[in-house]
Amino acid sequence: MSAPLCIVIATRNSGKTAEIKDLLKDYPVEIKSLEDFGPIPEVAEDGDTFDENAYKKASFTARILGLPALADDSGLVVEALDGRPGVFSARYAGAGATDAERCEKLLAEMAGRKNRRAAFECVISIAVPAGQALTYEARCEGLIAETPAGEGGFGYDPIFFFPPLEKAFAQMTIGEKGRVSHRGKALAELRDEFEKVIQWIEMHMPQPVPFPCSGEQT
Repeated sequence: MSAPLCIVIATRNSGKTAEIKDLLKDYPVEIKSLEDFGPIPEVAEDGDTFDENAYKKASFTARILGLPALADDSGLVVEALDGRPGVFSARYAGAGATDAERCEKLLAEMAGRKNRRAAFECVISIAVPAGQALTYEARCEGLIAETPAGEGGFGYDPIFFFPPLEKAFAQMTIGEKGRVSHRGKALAELRDEFEKVIQWIEMHMPQPVPFPCSGEQT
């Protein structure tokens, strides 16, 4: 029996890895993250769009490790802040800031604003070492809460309120969040086509070239 296909999630974020593993758990693939490998260079996420950053991370990781890689770039787009923090969501409170500090900064900027509409946006890129990639994207509409709530999730989850379930993302189980979140919806599209995705990956992965051992006839 051949070994399952290995796909690397191009992140060291354990929460993100857990969500993706949960959504793809029924498929014959081995999911690894960057934590399963030694140090590799950091990718500069300097694209102007989520699409550019997702592709950059996936294609770089695939080339470095020689394995198919999946990367997502996602962020919070707040209407009253003209779309900020957007692609700068992870760096919004400065390098090295904690999730709590990012939420704090955003809540301070939203103080006194009546328009609390916001959306999480996500683009997923799956790349092979040669550079080809598939793209999936989705969006989840919600509101910026007045105060943080919940202990789960990561990032801005404690302050992103989802009206249909009357909960912040951080108050949801992994299963609940996976069904409604931006990343969950993008991954659901990927999951629905995953057999075709596996075939696409196998078709585009480089084939090993046999080299004769010393003394063999060529």
